[in-house]
Amino acid sequence: MPLHRHHLKDYQSETKVFKQRLLQATIVVAILICVLWFRLAYLQIIEHQYYQQLATQNQLEMFAIDPNRGLIYDRNGVLLASNTPTFTLSIIPDYVSNTNDIITELSKIIAFNESHLRQFHKALKQHKKFAHIPLKYKLTQSEVETFFANQFRFPGAVIDATMVRRYPFGEITANVIGYISKINQQDLKTTEINNYTINSFIGKIGIEKYYEEELRGKIGFQKVEIDATGHIVRNLKTLNPTPGNNLYLTIDSNLQIAAQQALGNERGAVVVIDPNNGEILALVSNPSYDPNLFAYGIDIESFQQLQNSPDKPMYNRAIRGLFPLASTIKPFIALTALDTNTIDNKYTITDPGWFKLPNTQHPPYRDWQPRGHGEVNLTKAITVSCDVFFYTLAVKLGIEKIDNILQRFGFGQKTGIDLGEELSGIVASPKWKITNTGKPWYLGDTVLSSIGQGFMLATPLQLANATAIIANRGVRYQPHLLLKRQTASGVIIEQQLQDLSPIVLKNKQNWDIVINAMKHVTSHRTGTAYNHFGPNLPYTIAGKTGTAQLFRHRFNEENATFETANIPKKLRNHSLFIAFAPIDRPKIAIAVVVENSITAPIVAKKVLNYHLLPNASSTSTLAVPKNLPVTTPVTPDDQNDNEQQSEDSSEEKPTVTNEYTRNF
Repeated sequence: MPLHRHHLKDYQSETKVFKQRLLQATIVVAILICVLWFRLAYLQIIEHQYYQQLATQNQLEMFAIDPNRGLIYDRNGVLLASNTPTFTLSIIPDYVSNTNDIITELSKIIAFNESHLRQFHKALKQHKKFAHIPLKYKLTQSEVETFFANQFRFPGAVIDATMVRRYPFGEITANVIGYISKINQQDLKTTEINNYTINSFIGKIGIEKYYEEELRGKIGFQKVEIDATGHIVRNLKTLNPTPGNNLYLTIDSNLQIAAQQALGNERGAVVVIDPNNGEILALVSNPSYDPNLFAYGIDIESFQQLQNSPDKPMYNRAIRGLFPLASTIKPFIALTALDTNTIDNKYTITDPGWFKLPNTQHPPYRDWQPRGHGEVNLTKAITVSCDVFFYTLAVKLGIEKIDNILQRFGFGQKTGIDLGEELSGIVASPKWKITNTGKPWYLGDTVLSSIGQGFMLATPLQLANATAIIANRGVRYQPHLLLKRQTASGVIIEQQLQDLSPIVLKNKQNWDIVINAMKHVTSHRTGTAYNHFGPNLPYTIAGKTGTAQLFRHRFNEENATFETANIPKKLRNHSLFIAFAPIDRPKIAIAVVVENSITAPIVAKKVLNYHLLPNASSTSTLAVPKNLPVTTPVTPDDQNDNEQQSEDSSEEKPTVTNEYTRNF
């Protein structure tokens, strides 16, 4: 058997080694404890404020609260824009692991279309922490009930009660009120970003846009505590939003409806203004559109249908439609001819039915009356709308004097009405022509300008405003739509009347001469609007007809007639009419433009009768929207002219024709 060796342990040596290792370990641990203590002291004392703030931010969230948008009323307290409560299905992305999956599941109980999903994903890219991203607005009661019955299946999906804009009059007031829609990145570049969220709505056009700051109010905030899962534990502090101001407009909603009904199915515009203060009583563009479509976010198909419609329903003809002045320009030219002593009221010409420039081979300029009007003075020239008289007058005056009087009456410039989409129109001049066409000004251009053709373009608002100035014999007021505002605290602020520098003529009797001639237009048997008005009206009226020709009619020399048969409607003449009444104490000035029709005087008469005759307004039937909300206000209170061809001025930027002659 092998021998086993027995080794004796050296306990003393091992104990010494153990004590050395224990000391080393103790020192290391002590050093680590000191390091940890110093680090803890550093964090707790030196960096205390920083980490306390960071911890607070991790526990608290600020949620924006949109203010109630201000209401809009007409001058009589009729509600034109309100806020309606509605239910919105929203998703909180921070609570959802996969948004596409939850949308797929939600689609099994609530129907969505491509527009809903497109708007949701667009907002999703911009969302802030714990934001509610709307998926579908205006849920039905059935959809709300179905969702709540299945809510446990959709963590991160909620139903919010929101206020949505409603326009009771729909398309009748759309061109005045405008509409609001979801805010976008372009809007954020021009607005106070701190007063909006990605879910906010903002005014896009009309009164809604012009007075956005007042209607919007101030946003509020809610400070809440959330737990580790992101759920709200309690509300710590609420800063209530400030509601927007309520606005009262100068518009008379009943007159607005009457004007729209007078136009019927015709395309055109009606502008009614109070000459005594510049208040716009009616501003109608027809056809129109329903602004309620935009309140929830219009789908692309519906928007494209509106945009591509040949009738241009979203085009505000009243302030953006550029039309030739046609013969409505003649009273203004008559005024400057008298005021500059170019002629007097006794000046007479013989009208053979044509006018020819001296020393030129240019074809003659025809009168609308092929056989002429015989002996014509200024009063008769306006009454019968004699073109040859004004051709002759234009050569005597020159384009500078014509331009001067038009600019003094506000043509070729914006009126300054509180709608941001207004266009300025065109008062043509040699400088304007060379700048815009590269061609020189000819005397023939001046001849055509005298009957409001060629390059001259104006909006219906400009025509109504200029007519109001004639009614006031030169006194001018700023056209406006705001009557008064009511602040969130209930304070009423009246809109201050803004008078402008008057138009002063050298001889005040010149006003009477021109106004008397405009009176004959409607009351004298030879007047171009006599068949529509006549001498037996219960009120006096001064007016002027005009016809903007879109298609050059061939002149038959043998029969001395214009060939107008078989002209498509879209090429028929535009009809214009301006007027004010009563003559001695004007209460109303009006401008009417009807495209491709001869009915402007008829439309104007219906509106004038409604406004001036109590029996007409009380017995007429207006298609007022059902359940129209009305509140008590806070404080008491024709085809007889035949002018030169023009381009279709319903476009925003009309193409200027290079034709300067009347070729019939």
